[in-house]
Amino acid sequence: MDKIILIDKQKDWTSFDVVAKVRSQVRSYSQDQTAEGEKPKKIKVGHAGTLDPLATGLLIVLVGAATKRQDSYMKQDKIYEVEATLGKTSTTGDEEGEKTEISDVQPTHEIVTEALQSFVGNISQIPPIFSAIKVDGQRAYKLARAGKPVKMKSRSVTIYSIDKITYNYPLVTFTVKVSSGTYIRTLVADIGDRLSTGAYMSNLRRTQIGSASIDEAVPIDDISKILSTSVE
Repeated sequence: MDKIILIDKQKDWTSFDVVAKVRSQVRSYSQDQTAEGEKPKKIKVGHAGTLDPLATGLLIVLVGAATKRQDSYMKQDKIYEVEATLGKTSTTGDEEGEKTEISDVQPTHEIVTEALQSFVGNISQIPPIFSAIKVDGQRAYKLARAGKPVKMKSRSVTIYSIDKITYNYPLVTFTVKVSSGTYIRTLVADIGDRLSTGAYMSNLRRTQIGSASIDEAVPIDDISKILSTSVE
């Protein structure tokens, strides 16, 4: 079985949880298709681009020979629907972390829009320490959770567009198209710095990876569709 499966990941599931669930379903399906007395083939399952547990949306799961195409999917542009909360920062950059009050100033819609649009283009950003990036051979988030110092290097990324902006203090929502490697938590924190209000990412949904769209995705629990839906 060689498939590229589009999953609509729900909140509080890790990307690994999704892969484990699909692997279990694929193994069961493979056993059902194997003739009596034969040993089912081992089938590789992986994903192409992590989504944080608190994020929802498009996760590409690769099955069998499709896992060889992981890098090509990882490098594609992505589109997200973002909710940012102004006035506070978070140690993790999202809803999960410890919050710190920064400001109760309520910028105007015009100021917020200008701040967001100022990030469109090629920018430099420093990934959050609570991320899966490896530092000295270890995941940054593991070092951070252990209370060890973590030094992240800045990277160049591209913000292609920010649109569909809505603002009702303290919430700002927008849709953003970005290059591979962009951290939305960092983008939101940098927007908060630009506004001098502080900000953290309070909601995130990925809707597109390259040409793959959330409209084609299926829920993890929909076994029949997961086994029958694939894209090239």
